[in-house]
Amino acid sequence: MKLLLDFFPIILFFVAFKVAGIYVATAVAIVATIAQIAWIRWRTGKVEPLQWISLAVIVVFGGATLLAHSETFIKWKPTVLYWLMGGALIAGPLFFGRNFLKSLLGSQVTLHEAGWRAMNWSWSAFFVVMGVINLWVAYTFDTDTWVNFKLFGGIGLMLVFVLAQGLYLARYMKSDEADEAADPTKPQP
Repeated sequence: MKLLLDFFPIILFFVAFKVAGIYVATAVAIVATIAQIAWIRWRTGKVEPLQWISLAVIVVFGGATLLAHSETFIKWKPTVLYWLMGGALIAGPLFFGRNFLKSLLGSQVTLHEAGWRAMNWSWSAFFVVMGVINLWVAYTFDTDTWVNFKLFGGIGLMLVFVLAQGLYLARYMKSDEADEAADPTKPQP
């Protein structure tokens, strides 16, 4: 259910684009994202900072698309969001001494510190690259191809990345207290 809720705005954007074009799809995405955030707030009482940022980005870039009647702004929206997320992950350890992924997922995933570092830097790189790919598709191909890529290509690349990262990070997983002694970041006696 959560996965469907996460992809709710993009699925509605895709459908609205196929039926009525980019400007209607943009308006639908804005309304869907507002509805998504309202639902999350009502259901859980808390909206994560990333969700607020995503809402702000769609309202600003979607609003600019509608006001200027230019699809350029909505095509930049995924890149801006990817680069904001990647930038936050890069800034965390460099400027704040914190791994934001560990803060976010630490209660669900148990990794050695080297695993958390690898996860942080790989997600940072992934977001930067995804932003570049989005712009390449947006400016190399027509809008229909970009919309298809936004739904299928973006989600597909993320799925492949998550699976590959899971396989790579398996070596850093901690299963119990005995694994503490086998931490690859600690010198062995």
